[in-house]
Amino acid sequence: MKTTAKAATQNACKLCNPLGACLAFRGIEKCVPFLHGSQGCATYIRRYLISHFKEPVDIASSNFNEDTAVFGGSHNLQLGLKNVTLQYKPEVIGLATTCLSETIGDDVDMILRDYDKLFENGEPLPNGKPLPLMIHASTPSYQGSHIDGFHAAVKATVETIAESGQKENLLNLYPNMVSPADLRHMKEILKDFNIPYVLLPDYSETLDGGPWDEYHRIPKGGTTVSAIRKSGKAAASLEFSSVLTADKSAAVYLEKKFDVPAYSMTLPIGIKQSDAFFGLLEKLSETPMPEKYEDERRRLVDAYADGHKYIFEKKAIVYGEEDLVIAMTAFLTEIGITPVLCASGGKSGHLKKRIEEIVPDSENTGILVRDGVDFVDIEDEAKVLKPDLLIGNSKGYTMSRKNNTPIIRIGFPIHDRFGGQRQLHLGYRGTQELFDRIVNTILQERQNSSPIGYTYQ
Repeated sequence: MKTTAKAATQNACKLCNPLGACLAFRGIEKCVPFLHGSQGCATYIRRYLISHFKEPVDIASSNFNEDTAVFGGSHNLQLGLKNVTLQYKPEVIGLATTCLSETIGDDVDMILRDYDKLFENGEPLPNGKPLPLMIHASTPSYQGSHIDGFHAAVKATVETIAESGQKENLLNLYPNMVSPADLRHMKEILKDFNIPYVLLPDYSETLDGGPWDEYHRIPKGGTTVSAIRKSGKAAASLEFSSVLTADKSAAVYLEKKFDVPAYSMTLPIGIKQSDAFFGLLEKLSETPMPEKYEDERRRLVDAYADGHKYIFEKKAIVYGEEDLVIAMTAFLTEIGITPVLCASGGKSGHLKKRIEEIVPDSENTGILVRDGVDFVDIEDEAKVLKPDLLIGNSKGYTMSRKNNTPIIRIGFPIHDRFGGQRQLHLGYRGTQELFDRIVNTILQERQNSSPIGYTYQ
């Protein structure tokens, strides 16, 4: 389809860079996310995280104003850090920058060094205890998207905390921006393989916990600092990503710095990609796949056969983070659905190449790949492609309603349905849930559009 130059993005197919960093920091034990920027940025991010996870989310801010934007934010940042330390008593503060602080050129590392010197020169320590560990990630939204901020925070955490030492029987798992349900499933799988692990981040409890008797400013759970410290001694690292470059990868950093072998693979969605994941675990653990996962695989194969007649040759538009789009493209082609458009607001430059690697005949099978797009672009393509399904996050609902095309909500954010944080995507089990939802959506659409209705007697 021929496109024309655009002056501005409309309804972006991505979220802001520091949002992803705040999510990652919430997966570290006793950590408070802190934004160096305006209060509005923190409010925007809290709104998205709370609406998806249905949990309270506190995000501190240095609270930029007009004077700060002109003269710099060092005073605000240091005052904010002191206040957060006094009130929350964190062990870690995850500091992410915003567009404003990055644009005026605040040297955050220098400000943090000056902050430490205040207490070295005699100023009383907040709470009379050592200062929290500071992790700084550069996350301006004019560069990248929420997934870039997520990876930046993970890498900054590893760079700050990981230490060298004698190698241990330990696997570092960097799972990408998946659901708390996916994180719990990954931990279950690693336990069943008897593989000790460091999962970073782990917000499976901090953003999907139970009720409290009283309010906790910092929810329990998350990856401990002591565990992250061991990541430099691990036997291997596994990172779920298809587009992450070496300079942004926590696993590659550990390989270069501490000689920890790095493995990278597509998110394990679908039989083929899940087979690759379980095969690697068999190799690393020198243990055959437990029978329960063999059973899950067999049930999934049977479901593919049972549901094939309903979904074969259907067309779908899949959109969202590049890694999720790539994994879903592999899965959809595996079950006989043509992803006529694979779209993302991300701009890694690797989306098309990775899809061509996973689906070698993608150009001949009618798969259009677009990166750096917004929902206006996607809707323009949809008018020509006429898909049977939309597959992506809740931001596609307006397009779904306008074009009367059913939407299957996956990924982040899911703010117009309940339970987005408990959706499972990964492994044979997650693939089974996705497959059932897709088939049932097709059946429901067929019933809704039938002039005579549907009965079964």
